[in-house]
Amino acid sequence: MVQVSSTHNDPKVLLTGTTTVGIVTKEGVVLATDRRVTAGYYIAHRKGRKIWKIDNHAAATMSGAVADVQMILNELTHLAMDYRITHQAPVPIKTLANYASVVMFYSRPMIYIAHMIIGGVDNEEGPVLYAVDWYGSFTREERFMSTGSGSPTAFGVLEDGYRDGMSLDDAVKLAARAVRAAMLHDPGSGEGIDVITITKEAGYREVQV
Repeated sequence: MVQVSSTHNDPKVLLTGTTTVGIVTKEGVVLATDRRVTAGYYIAHRKGRKIWKIDNHAAATMSGAVADVQMILNELTHLAMDYRITHQAPVPIKTLANYASVVMFYSRPMIYIAHMIIGGVDNEEGPVLYAVDWYGSFTREERFMSTGSGSPTAFGVLEDGYRDGMSLDDAVKLAARAVRAAMLHDPGSGEGIDVITITKEAGYREVQV
């Protein structure tokens, strides 16, 4: 997670610490994170939950200032509930990403310190990942994504291990390996790994690794 200095001229204005990973396969989506929550060089919590369940078909990883990310994801959860009640169908993942993008874009000139991977399975696109950053930009990720201070290491593992057509089980192992490698090299990441999968058949499911 992130602790932000009050002085923007401070070279330590943004002190990051987390690793989050998302992988998309034909079977479903995998999200994985570490558990260490930091405030600068201070370890604020050792069992932080950085995967947020939006609905049974959608979830997001959390990277950034805790209050900012929680506020945005709480709004997305309410949106998903309202959409399901109104339309009798799950909200499209792209709609969630677009809504988060609009909220963050129109917060300018202030910004929410939030970087999320929103993933899930919907009726329009099937398994899909979107990345949303604190400027309000959002992109569809065709293979995988990582955020946080451990992401350079995680990306190296993902680039090396990802294969087109890989199974969901192999994606779970790769996501866990990427987070584990980041924990070895990044002091802001640690304390264990959480992994979830989302499939059309089983929905949101926590996985032991």
